[in-house]
Amino acid sequence: MKLTSNQKRALKLIIGGAVYALGNFYKTDNGIVSLSIFLIAFVIIGGDILFKAVRNISHGQFFDENFLMSVATIGAFTVGEYEEGAAVMLFYQFGELFQSYAVDKSRKSIASLMDIRPDYANVRRGEALEKVDPNEVKIGDIIVIKAGEKIPLDAVVIEGNSTVDTSALTGESVPREVAQRDDLLSGCININGLLTARVTKEFGESTVSKILDLVENAVSKKSNSENFITKFARYYTPAVVMVAALLAVIPPLVFQGAAFSDWLYRALVFLVISCPCALVISIPLSFFGGIGGASRSGILVKGSNYLEALAQTEIAVFDKTGTLTKGVFKVQEVVPNGITKEELLEMTAYAESYSNHPISLSLRQAYGEKIERTRIASVEEISGHGVIAAIDGKNIAAGNAKLMRKLGIPFRETDGLVGTVVHVAIDNAYKGYIVIADEIKEDAEEAIHALKEAGLKRIVMLTGDSKPIGEKVASQLGVNQVYTELLPADKVQKVEELLAAKSPRGNLAFVGDGINDAPVLARADIGIAMGGVGSDAAIEAADVVIMNDEPSKVAVAMKISKKTLRIVKQNITIALAVKAIVLIMGALGYASMWAAVFADVGVALIAILNAVRVLNVKNFQ
Repeated sequence: MKLTSNQKRALKLIIGGAVYALGNFYKTDNGIVSLSIFLIAFVIIGGDILFKAVRNISHGQFFDENFLMSVATIGAFTVGEYEEGAAVMLFYQFGELFQSYAVDKSRKSIASLMDIRPDYANVRRGEALEKVDPNEVKIGDIIVIKAGEKIPLDAVVIEGNSTVDTSALTGESVPREVAQRDDLLSGCININGLLTARVTKEFGESTVSKILDLVENAVSKKSNSENFITKFARYYTPAVVMVAALLAVIPPLVFQGAAFSDWLYRALVFLVISCPCALVISIPLSFFGGIGGASRSGILVKGSNYLEALAQTEIAVFDKTGTLTKGVFKVQEVVPNGITKEELLEMTAYAESYSNHPISLSLRQAYGEKIERTRIASVEEISGHGVIAAIDGKNIAAGNAKLMRKLGIPFRETDGLVGTVVHVAIDNAYKGYIVIADEIKEDAEEAIHALKEAGLKRIVMLTGDSKPIGEKVASQLGVNQVYTELLPADKVQKVEELLAAKSPRGNLAFVGDGINDAPVLARADIGIAMGGVGSDAAIEAADVVIMNDEPSKVAVAMKISKKTLRIVKQNITIALAVKAIVLIMGALGYASMWAAVFADVGVALIAILNAVRVLNVKNFQ
């Protein structure tokens, strides 16, 4: 059985630790025997550190943690502290092992998305199925997805029905039903049915390919905190090496009776304490964990710089249609006059049955029954007004207020209603109206409330809809400010005004559907795309992609961001405070190698454990 790198390191620590324990158990006055035992333990445990230090020095890289640990531990052996020299390396390697496990855990939370990569596609060639690489499949090819298989490319169902597991893309555990004419997203898993589908995008342009590319590059964009630590370590490490050298040399020359061996020991302790592992490791790990935790919630963050920026958000700007609302028309109200609701809806659905307009489709969906074409004698569409149809020998007029006025039919005025109103008359007698409007998403109100609780100063909604509709939606959701009847260029202008109004250190986040709002997504400090799984523009233009179309995930992303930043600040404070205290104690001779081990490995372990907490996102759901 092939061992992993972590298993090899653990085995080496067990063997080296056993030899070290033997040296402690077998006490002897023979210095050569004692040196030999601890030296064997030291080489087993820290041989790779010594090798890395020599290799890096040969490449001109002197001042890193390998160099510090090598100098400090070899120095300990030089002054006769064999046990402490081996112990420092043992605990340092233990910390490295723990760090490696912690990094693997956070990496797996992101890399779990890599499981969505399909291995093959079943392409129909005549009557046979051919298993091919997804990269070889072309648009228009017919593919077959069997139960349990991954959907290899974006496609549309032409035959069959099934249940599809979308959790790898959206973070949602509830499967989605698909049937003929439904879209399939690559990377999802077909659970129980046989699906035949027509490919709509080549693999390089498919959802799974774009998401994998996004995930693979997510950790390449460093945050300000990470950049600071990188620069800090670049100057910090050479500085402490120089201070340690001066600490070993100057006091014996200046102070009478000062022993060189004592001050060399203090300098070695100083070197071990000064190792910047806790900072260099834990801060990138914190951001890595934050990105991984967000991905578990169906939120893809394109870099730790964007994760950090989310924590400073003070203004959230939302598009309305497709972001806070579902972007589809639905019958909201049926108000009959002299007939039943069912009769009014039935006659209207029949009158509108020949149109593919979204309003007509919503009426047929609300009716829910099959349209019998034999009942319809004629249909006349009057542009900008509505339709007049002969159904079951009755004359049905369905349309807006202008149609009623044109036909001279007295009707009920509905100026105060929000949405599209379809007035209906049967045989020139007014029979009521139907209100059709875009439906607000189930969690939209929760999203606005959560953002207010998070301390955002302003929540703004921008929409191209009319003033009554925009104001009603804003009122229902509790949005602070709404701008209506805006063209895409007007939205950019409003965002520019809001950017000018925010504080210098604050950020503005724009949340849109990623298609019509691409210019605004690009202009905002942070662009957040909703429903990114079905939108190429969302994945390209946004800094953050909400995979399951839920606006409440915006607040979740900000909470994860703030928790990540809080953990980063805690780690910086703990590491610098402990190191400063123990460094001073070491320089004054009050700290031994054991205290140095705690200041280095102990603080690193505390920082890593603290960083791993960000992976727990259950409290944000």
